[in-house]
Order: sequence, then structure tokens, then C-alpha cells
Amino acid sequence: MDDSAGSLREQRKRETSRALTTTARALTSEHGFAGFTIEELCSSVGVSRRTFFNYFESKENAVFGFAVIDSRQEQLEAAFLSRDGDLLDDFIELTARRFDLFNPLDDAPALFAVIEQEPRLLKAAFEQLAKNERRDMGLIVQRPDSGPDADLRAEVIVHTVGALVRLCMDQLLHHQSTEPFADLLARRLDIARSAYTLSQRDC
Repeated sequence: MDDSAGSLREQRKRETSRALTTTARALTSEHGFAGFTIEELCSSVGVSRRTFFNYFESKENAVFGFAVIDSRQEQLEAAFLSRDGDLLDDFIELTARRFDLFNPLDDAPALFAVIEQEPRLLKAAFEQLAKNERRDMGLIVQRPDSGPDADLRAEVIVHTVGALVRLCMDQLLHHQSTEPFADLLARRLDIARSAYTLSQRDC
């Protein structure tokens, strides 16, 4: 019974978060980003300002759908911290599972439309990306197998995987690939590993 009630609460939270983002994008399209307030957004969705900040840190984040940490994501990150496999492989798995959880492809057309209308929102998007990268670096450093130079290792892993993710997104969005994201990512990681291996042999 408690599990069922908890699942229902989580579902309602996700629905509220989605409603705030959908409405924020609609208001941006209709009035421009500066043309509405958080209070007006909340009124349109039927929630309080306090509730809004339980879901989003800013109006920009609401437009982009960058919600405060999702409980499902917390579970994925806890699983990553508890694993004892290869550090890079485990981080790749975390990345792929996050993609399956949030699937940014669904939001891509709406986001592109908002950015085209309000280019200044790109700054907020990049700031959030940097924040997410710092969070991931912190996760990697917490792993017992992060090894010496843990901070530097975390930085290299996060930015390398981020570059591979961007290549995969380009393949999915602009080349209409039907290959699953996880497979695209794994294949590019294999190629990167083989390239580094060849470079070491040439030294």
C-alpha cells in the first residue's frame, strides 16, 4: 500500500513538473521569455510559487525542463556508486540509463523552437550543462576506484563521455538513426578506446 501511494505521489510530481515546462514553453512562444512571470506561470498550472521552486531553480530551467533532481535519477546514481565494475563502463551505463529515463529526443523540437525564438536562453542551458558535469564529476570522485588524481580523472571521463553523447545526439537528430542511443554510445566508446590503444602502441 505504501509503495503504491509513493508511486502515485511520484507520478503526480512528474505530471506537475511536465505541466510547468509545457506551459512555460507555451508562454515563451506567445509572449517571449520576458513576457511572463513565475507567478503567472504558476497561476496557469494551478500551483503556488513555493511549489514551483520545489521543481525548478529558475524560470529558465522550467522552460528547458531542467527539474530539480528526480528520485529515479537519484536511484540510478546510487546504483552507480555501489557498483564495482570498470569505472568508465559503469559511467557509460549510467549515462545510457539516464537517456532512457528522460529521452531528450522527445523534447528536442520544442527546445529548438524556444532557442530560435530566445537565443539568450542558450546561456542558461550551458550553465545547467556545466552544473550537471560538476555533479557527475562529484559522483565519480566518490567511487572507491576513482584512483589517484581522482579529480582530473573525473574531469576527463565526464568531458569525454559528454563529447560522445553529443555525437550520438547528432546521429539521432540530424541523421535519423534508428539505432538505440545505448548502442550508438557503446560503439563510439569502443572506437575511442581502440584509437587511444593504437596511439599508445605508436609511442
